[in-house]
Amino acid sequence: MNEQKKYEVIKKLKETNGNKKRAAAQLGCTLRHVNRMLKGYETYGKDFFSHGNKGRRPASAISDDVKEAILLLYENKYYDSNLTHFTQMLAENESIHVSEGTVRNLLLSHNILSPLAWKRTRRRLADSLKTQKDTATSKKEKERLQAAIVAAQDAHPTRSRCVHAGEMIQMDASVHLWFGETKTHLHAAIDDATGSIVGAYFDAQETLHGYYHVFRQILENYGIPYMFYTDRRTVFEYKKKNSPKLENDTFTQFSYACKQLGVALKTTSIPQAKGRIERLFKTLQSRLPVELRLAGVNTLEQANEFLNSYIKKFNAQFALPLNPTMSVFETQPSAEKIDLFLSVLTPRVVDAGHSIRFNNHRYRMLDESGIHTNYRKGTNVLVVQTLSGRIFGSVGDRIYALKEIPLHEEISRNFNTEKQLAEAYRPKKQNIPPMNHPWRKDNFMKHVYAMYGNEAAWAV
Repeated sequence: MNEQKKYEVIKKLKETNGNKKRAAAQLGCTLRHVNRMLKGYETYGKDFFSHGNKGRRPASAISDDVKEAILLLYENKYYDSNLTHFTQMLAENESIHVSEGTVRNLLLSHNILSPLAWKRTRRRLADSLKTQKDTATSKKEKERLQAAIVAAQDAHPTRSRCVHAGEMIQMDASVHLWFGETKTHLHAAIDDATGSIVGAYFDAQETLHGYYHVFRQILENYGIPYMFYTDRRTVFEYKKKNSPKLENDTFTQFSYACKQLGVALKTTSIPQAKGRIERLFKTLQSRLPVELRLAGVNTLEQANEFLNSYIKKFNAQFALPLNPTMSVFETQPSAEKIDLFLSVLTPRVVDAGHSIRFNNHRYRMLDESGIHTNYRKGTNVLVVQTLSGRIFGSVGDRIYALKEIPLHEEISRNFNTEKQLAEAYRPKKQNIPPMNHPWRKDNFMKHVYAMYGNEAAWAV
């Protein structure tokens, strides 16, 4: 526009032999510059007013081949990643060094938005696509633009509820000032088909312990579900940093418990994909704190006790009725099996004193008869801690009960009677799980190999 204005003013000045000072005032320049433009117009004509770099490709511009490579990589390999992460991956894995702004502009020019794009960005793109659609002539082009408009307006289309109860359980945790003066985490699970809260548990942090308690409530009250749908926290899924190979990944205690019970585990990094549990927390955050305050709840124990009655009240008001004939929940395991299934497995090594150290305590292994069993130093032991707090040790194909070694003897061999000594040191029979129980070490390792191959890096 400035070039055109200069051309018109100088052309008129030349043709009419007008006032140079008036032309300088119109263009906002000096009289000397007006004389320079007059001379240039006389020599080169209209081309004098065009910039010298017009039509030239900048030396720092990205080549078309690199642009095409970036687009293909995002569409086929790094899809659904945010643009900051995508730019980092380009530099680390593909040796393509470009700025985040360059990547954003390139993708936006091809109607590709970041998963974290703001609503106003989506709205602006949708308006631009609608304008292009109105001017498009071919039917195929209009259909392509309409699909792009839908993708820009709603990145997460509405999904219908599942048909069967237990087909999908959405699970997550929410940190909030639920009661008292300290924020706590509410772990909860909701059935996608009925909208029923099937489990809830308060804890100080979002932990495996909290999710295990929710899992136990589901198993005790409903049975074994078909699938869990959760976020990608390391409680459920763990990917080794900067490693694209699956065999370098490890898995979690929760995924192993799901494997043994035959429950599928699906994760997502998009909150809108599991909107049922997200909306549940929004509802609970506006209702549950008031209920807890009126009930005088101030501790975690009181809050978890209160949830037992509140879940029934909530489901009666908001959940759809459960049709037993439309349920895919499997038969509930016994309380003993649930306690053993929801265990935490931890590798330990026998020390020089034929004992193992676990949670800052030392333990000695006892066989089925209550007799101490000694292993040489360096022997690998898999410690199994059940949800109720019981602990066992596994060495090879043998299962042992663990007895804590006290810091001080309970009975004095010098000052107590023989009867007291016999009673204190009498072997006590321990309730040890059978050898075919699924958390044995060999089954544990089979799961690793089945999931991630023989090169799985899991040191036990």
